[in-house]
Amino acid sequence: MSRLLRLTTILRTVTRYRLDTFFDVDKLPRSARLLLAGNRLLPAPKLPRGERLRRALEDLGPIFIKFGQLLSTRPDLIPADICRELDKLQDDVPPFDKAHFVAIVEEALGNSIDNLFLQFDREPLASASVAQVHAAVLPNGREVVVKAIRPGIEKIIEQDIKLLFTIARWLEANTIDGRRMRLTEVVGDYRNTIFDELNLQREGANASLLRRNFDGSPLLYVPEVFWSHTNEKVLVMERIYAVPVTDVATLQQHNTNFKVLAERGVEIFFTQVFEHNFFHADMHPGNIFVDPSNPQQPKYLAVDCAIMGTLTEADQYYLARNLLAIFRRDYQQVAELHVLSGWVPEGTNIGEFTAAIRTVCEPIFERPLREISFGQLLVSLFRTARRFDMEVQPSLVLLQKTLLNIEGLGRQLYPDLDLWATAHPFLERWLKERFQPNALVEQLKRHGPEWLEQFPQVPQLIFHTLERLQTKDSSPVRPVAVTTSNGKGRGRIWAGAALMGIGLGSAYPEWLGQLQQIPTGSLILAGAGLLLLLLK
Repeated sequence: MSRLLRLTTILRTVTRYRLDTFFDVDKLPRSARLLLAGNRLLPAPKLPRGERLRRALEDLGPIFIKFGQLLSTRPDLIPADICRELDKLQDDVPPFDKAHFVAIVEEALGNSIDNLFLQFDREPLASASVAQVHAAVLPNGREVVVKAIRPGIEKIIEQDIKLLFTIARWLEANTIDGRRMRLTEVVGDYRNTIFDELNLQREGANASLLRRNFDGSPLLYVPEVFWSHTNEKVLVMERIYAVPVTDVATLQQHNTNFKVLAERGVEIFFTQVFEHNFFHADMHPGNIFVDPSNPQQPKYLAVDCAIMGTLTEADQYYLARNLLAIFRRDYQQVAELHVLSGWVPEGTNIGEFTAAIRTVCEPIFERPLREISFGQLLVSLFRTARRFDMEVQPSLVLLQKTLLNIEGLGRQLYPDLDLWATAHPFLERWLKERFQPNALVEQLKRHGPEWLEQFPQVPQLIFHTLERLQTKDSSPVRPVAVTTSNGKGRGRIWAGAALMGIGLGSAYPEWLGQLQQIPTGSLILAGAGLLLLLLK
């Protein structure tokens, strides 16, 4: 009965905001057309469709607001105008009873609030859909914030998620847009994300690692987690005093250098993604603050580390190469990198794919660099790749959404922000440092056992690669059997193969047609490996 009543509420909201206009009603099943027939007699609110959806989600309550926030992170699936509007969703909700908050903290930490804290403010600092925050002072005098999960929220979430699954399955079965947006997959991602947010120990662990990554950095500060007062239900962190990044007036009063502030935001993003491989994936303005005490070198502060992202080493590499190739307008290399990375199938027609990428990118690059959104360019590129059966990976989706947030925020602070002026030298330096021979030798030391397990496959891969280089043919080549009569010979082969792998790998994929760009060190290593392979 409760689910039926909730469904009735949802239908009323759909009617009020005429969300039926998001779909071609004439293509819906007859039963659905009859159900929505009365809606056509009602005038649609004179609001953009994105705003109508946002208001509907706000009316439906905290769980649907969180779902809308997740939808805003899927620009690969959701139209840009709707994404921009959903970005405005705020989950400020009325606080729950303060006595109940105290009871949750005392039960979770096994002690009375008076013993746990020197001072505790019973009036909440903030209240959101999933958790609530109060200020306090630890017995040692440290000022902190105390975060606790709302009581009974798990049951409410589970009930609304079941309804969302029901609606998503119906839309996928009956509408083209429902299938295109893969709504059941989105709901599944939402379920995983929101239940992860309910584990505050996980959020604390994320915050601790991010803090450690930027320890001593002039770019970013992350508040300290106090583990003696933290578990799955309660999180206690250092209290910070800073200016919200959206409070431009206050930052101006401090004579903040907005150009440096915007560029540092970009540098923080690329540092997290490529150097640390651990990035804050919920960088909306409500989670970002600024320390303007040194206005010419302002520092960011970040909170709420519930959603973090990582990439595989291969994705890091191919993403960096893609961004550089896009900037150079080398669209064929972009297409080849998509195939080499496995983002699109190996049999993809490179010529057709290159033409499709050129069609998307070329008009964009006719504009000044400061007007180009590289986040939006990445979204457009992935959308184009979808036509060639690219499987969009959740980690890449999180990354492109984070880039959109950082870039949008940077342009708000400093409209002339040239993201590429910061990103380009960073990516060039990262590729050079990561894939020079010394770095690859260090990786061999660190991952020795794993590499040894793969050694039997290395000679075949090298022969395959050399044949591709000679013929410039991307079709599969049958593995070449390499045999030897004694263990010493086998050891020489593996050693030679490893050296060739390191040498060629340090220059890959430049040698797929640009042999003159191979670094000398890479040639020496590859040559030494080849000599070992040829020795009798």
